[in-house]
Amino acid sequence: MSKVSGTLLVRNANIFAPQPLGINDILVVAGKIVFISEDIEKPSWVEKEFDCDGRCVIPGLIDLHVHLLGGGGEAGPSSRLPEVTFAELAQGGITTCVGCLGTDDVTRHLEELLAKARALCDQGSTAYIYTGSYQIPPVTLTGSVKRDLVLIPEVIGVGEIAISDHRSSQPTLEEFVRVAAEARVGGLLGGKRGIVHIHVGSAPSGLEILRQTVQSTPLPISQFHPTHVNRTPKLLGEAVEWVRAGGTVDLTVPSKTLTWEFVSAVRKLAEVDPDWERFTFSSDGGGSMPKFDEHGHLIGYASGDVRALWEAVRGLLQEGFPLEIVLRPVTVNPARILGIEGSKGEIDVGKDADLVVLDENFHVVATIAKGKVIYSAAL
Repeated sequence: MSKVSGTLLVRNANIFAPQPLGINDILVVAGKIVFISEDIEKPSWVEKEFDCDGRCVIPGLIDLHVHLLGGGGEAGPSSRLPEVTFAELAQGGITTCVGCLGTDDVTRHLEELLAKARALCDQGSTAYIYTGSYQIPPVTLTGSVKRDLVLIPEVIGVGEIAISDHRSSQPTLEEFVRVAAEARVGGLLGGKRGIVHIHVGSAPSGLEILRQTVQSTPLPISQFHPTHVNRTPKLLGEAVEWVRAGGTVDLTVPSKTLTWEFVSAVRKLAEVDPDWERFTFSSDGGGSMPKFDEHGHLIGYASGDVRALWEAVRGLLQEGFPLEIVLRPVTVNPARILGIEGSKGEIDVGKDADLVVLDENFHVVATIAKGKVIYSAAL
């Protein structure tokens, strides 16, 4: 029998799905996992074979906050940052990402972001986008948030809408609620979650507009997913209470080495969510991380790196957290929150064959997206 294109047999994988499954083989057909078992006899029609040699294999990472077109610009045009590349995502074990515009919706456009997401999909990964930017009213592709969610398959939500930040449009409660309500209805009509992804700055108002929205409207707390909540101790405290009330939050990983502040933030959230189900990690990859003084003057500049996402998880492993737990904020949790859990976030029959192979020190040595090897270091 001739070989069938797009078939792959992954051998001797020590699977963390994220729950540990032990050493198994994984049979992939048309980008999907069709069988997981010990010692699968290789069908004659399987095109390729990949031997993990007993190494840990985890689900492909999901980074739900990436500035795919590059961020920056707060220090003028020369401070614009470059686009995130397919190679950077693959090297970081990221097989699914969500792109956002951020501050600059003047020289960067949603049409470009959509094209970038489609290019990444053509290269082998999975990419979605948020419609909108920091500002309200949000920029859109079709004229409204609702229409974007219904008509554009790649649009998965709206964001990152900025609050509690001097770069925000300073929306009123009424303006904010109107956008969230549009996302709610657009999500329902489009068969999506229609998540409202919120950039939270360091201003004293914190999560107040989110609390007011949930208290004064029928919109569910699950509609909102605020990010950068580990920005300040005060904001983290508000995030803990938000999670305690049933909400979800996103922690931005350190751009370089793991910090004790990040570890402390994880521990505090885990105290109110011991199953690690209501928080996620994201890289802010490609985005600017400007530092302003108390007068709003720019005093420093850094940028996010998508490869920092896995490095932060590795750091938590070195702190003694178990692998099956630290995987949740970068696999099953973002899949559920974004509404893509039917295909992403776990190693299971029927899911996309998004897999990451780790060495004995938990470095990424291979990334497989929908059954295609998109990155492989020397094994």
